[in-house]
Amino acid sequence: MMREPWIGCGTALVTPFTGGSTLDELAIRSLARRQIEAGVHFLVPCGTTGESPTLTLEERLCVIELVVEEAAGRVPVLAGAGGYNTKETIRVGQAMERAGANGLLSVTPYYNKPTPEGLIQHYQAISESTSLPIILYNVPGRTGCHIDVATLMRLAEISNIVGVKEASGDIAQICEICRIAPEDFIVLSGDDALTLPVLAVGGRGVISVVSNETPRDMVQLVEAAEAGDFSRARELHMLLFPLMLVNFVETNPIPVKAAMARMGLVEENYRLPMVPPRQESCERIEQVLKDMDLLGESVR
Repeated sequence: MMREPWIGCGTALVTPFTGGSTLDELAIRSLARRQIEAGVHFLVPCGTTGESPTLTLEERLCVIELVVEEAAGRVPVLAGAGGYNTKETIRVGQAMERAGANGLLSVTPYYNKPTPEGLIQHYQAISESTSLPIILYNVPGRTGCHIDVATLMRLAEISNIVGVKEASGDIAQICEICRIAPEDFIVLSGDDALTLPVLAVGGRGVISVVSNETPRDMVQLVEAAEAGDFSRARELHMLLFPLMLVNFVETNPIPVKAAMARMGLVEENYRLPMVPPRQESCERIEQVLKDMDLLGESVR
């Protein structure tokens, strides 16, 4: 039976670059295939972890097209398409719809810090411009803009706004959303380390960073929780917890890319202003990978 879209484990894909800082198209395809073969439920290219602020629109569309081609209908593709300019965000979302995306992940406007009414009008305009389902992305630590519960409930009334990626870090807010949101409104953890508690209070999945490294384990964690086997889910959570933490020892996606390079999955190339991790961070990353037997590993 086909799984409902946007429920389960979705991977916030990194964007691999060549040494010349161009898109590594072969690696983009390879990473997408690896995720699908590991059983990940949906793919999320061109988000924060995908370094989307440093990608041109042409490059973002190329990434979406490559991931859509590799997915080939086996899993849905949720394209990162948010921004602080409503008109431009609409244009990007429409282009991603034409590129084959199955849904849009729309981060709150950053820097200009809209009011709750501004957020509602921003997302209303986006929703009217596309036939695709929209997952909101609340990550105030990066954007300076927070979707409070009351505003989110108003946004949930818009027909094609189907869920939220909650990365506020506020488990009380997430509990309240799960308590009062419409039954069909999807609440996804935006923080790997909070995935298990979010699932326990009624969340429906995660958009994960750590599944870039260990997709099969993260899928099993989510599926165990879905099945009510919280003992197994907790076991997997504790297994992955050191990796979840070290992935944020510096700004995401610096550590996860460094880890994936040491696993033999990508070349360790970034675009400014992202730079390689400090030596002490590299040592911490390498120790966690060694402890988890992941150095040179590309299977889990």
